[in-house]
Amino acid sequence: MITSESDLPPRLGNLTFHGPLSEQRATRMIERLVAGRPADVLDIGCGWGELLLRILDAAPEAKGIGLDINAEDLARGRALAETRGLADRVEFVEESALGTQRGPVDAILCLGSSQALCDPEQPHDPAAALRELRRLTRPGGRVVLGEGFWQQEPTEEQLAGMWPGAHAGDHLGLGALVDLAVEAGFRPAWIETASVEEWEEFESGYRYETEVWLAANPDHPLAAETRERVDRQRSTWVNGYRGVLGIAYLTLIAVA
Repeated sequence: MITSESDLPPRLGNLTFHGPLSEQRATRMIERLVAGRPADVLDIGCGWGELLLRILDAAPEAKGIGLDINAEDLARGRALAETRGLADRVEFVEESALGTQRGPVDAILCLGSSQALCDPEQPHDPAAALRELRRLTRPGGRVVLGEGFWQQEPTEEQLAGMWPGAHAGDHLGLGALVDLAVEAGFRPAWIETASVEEWEEFESGYRYETEVWLAANPDHPLAAETRERVDRQRSTWVNGYRGVLGIAYLTLIAVA
């Protein structure tokens, strides 16, 4: 059976940001980042670049580059840039950030994407990611890093409910993460963490349109595999990392 694109389950259209981030927190982040008067902004793992576009709107002299390997998200970003009159000041590039030479710059966004700066053949290393961020940032430049951390030590039962192969070494505590940022050559200008409400908005929003589609299309050829995928995603949250995994948003200033 040939399935038209309009018949397919929707993907992330209900989300403004690809992460647990409220409008209010995003606005404050942007204000702190543009206070450094950046001329160039790099967004690592940009997705559709919503925060990047908002920074460029708030900093009219700045130009931006968004890096990602998801062509669909990048196309969405280009369309948003065109709609907002920012297409001449931003470039969305489909390429890996590993070892990138697109720095140094005045400002970097890296929200939930630090793995893009690490060797994919090795366990995720936030220390290595932070060293890369420092390499890519000019002295006095600013970075907004969104990074997972354990809000509490996960139990074996909770780990078993998370992603395949989840273990306690996958993340650090908040204090250890901040200490690594200092060791990498940053001063932590602002430390904040995602709230329960932000997590619930993100997790439910991530699946909302797909759940609505499934309810309306229970016999669609793709319904069974879509239902299985969504059930698995939801279970890793409600039976695994809910209340255990946090997201830290660190606004960092690179020191000389």
